[in-house]
Amino acid sequence: MKFQLTILGSSSATPVRNRFPSSQLLNINEKLFLIDCGEAAQIQLLRYGLKASRIDHIFISHLHGDHYFGLPGLLSTLHLNGRTKPLMLYGPPQLIEIINLTLTCSQTQLRYPLEFIPVDAGAPTRLLENSEITVETIIMNHRIPCTGFLFREKPRLPNIIREKIQEYAIPSELISSIKQGMDLRLPDGRVIPNQELTLAPRPSRAYAYCADTLVKPDIIPQIKEVDLLYHEATFTSEMLERANETFHSTAAQAAEIARKAQVKKLIIGHFSARYRELSPLLEEARAVFPPTELAREGSVFDVGE
Repeated sequence: MKFQLTILGSSSATPVRNRFPSSQLLNINEKLFLIDCGEAAQIQLLRYGLKASRIDHIFISHLHGDHYFGLPGLLSTLHLNGRTKPLMLYGPPQLIEIINLTLTCSQTQLRYPLEFIPVDAGAPTRLLENSEITVETIIMNHRIPCTGFLFREKPRLPNIIREKIQEYAIPSELISSIKQGMDLRLPDGRVIPNQELTLAPRPSRAYAYCADTLVKPDIIPQIKEVDLLYHEATFTSEMLERANETFHSTAAQAAEIARKAQVKKLIIGHFSARYRELSPLLEEARAVFPPTELAREGSVFDVGE
């Protein structure tokens, strides 16, 4: 099953040359999830050959413009392109007021149902659950209410060994039960233990998106051992005072969270416009947590194996 992240934007506050405000696209088994929608997000989708029409869920972390100013334009484009299937939008309660005002002032009636789920930034909440994944909030510490999002695969069933199907002439109607743990009883009375018939499934994978925040160690238990962690790293440590003033993190702080949470890989992003060259941020993070990468526009990351 595909579990893949594409970076659409990685700049904080304002766009700079070759860097756009925050936005990411997560592909989970060919189902597309948009995480934040900064300015020009839909342009970036076009640039990287990603179809906005296939997005059914949009998650907005908070109401600073660099995380949602691209949303009204994207919703309008989907309308103009004839979308009719529902779109799920998750975000702060006031977000729907902004969208409704935009639609009212432009006298626009969307052709598709826009289903809004308000997000509580006070405590972690499960926002979405289907047969494949769960999505829950991660509570950030920013100047205004802000959440991250944790995408996690549901545990998979064991795989039945094909050779055992032939060896014991296992009827097809029993395969599902065996995958769920049942032993096999043969016609001659012998019992074949389940562990002899199955292989352990691939471990479930997880992606954690930690949006704008002061360093927040209490999130570590929630994101522990995730396959891929995105954590904002707006400044280098020499700008620590500025980071604290603006409720942001440094590259070293992001890396320390990753190290303590024992994640497999860290991506840092949300870079201040003061950094035209990003290598100082990457070097600072890698000094603490070596498996760190930059959230560069167009970069694609596989979540887990």
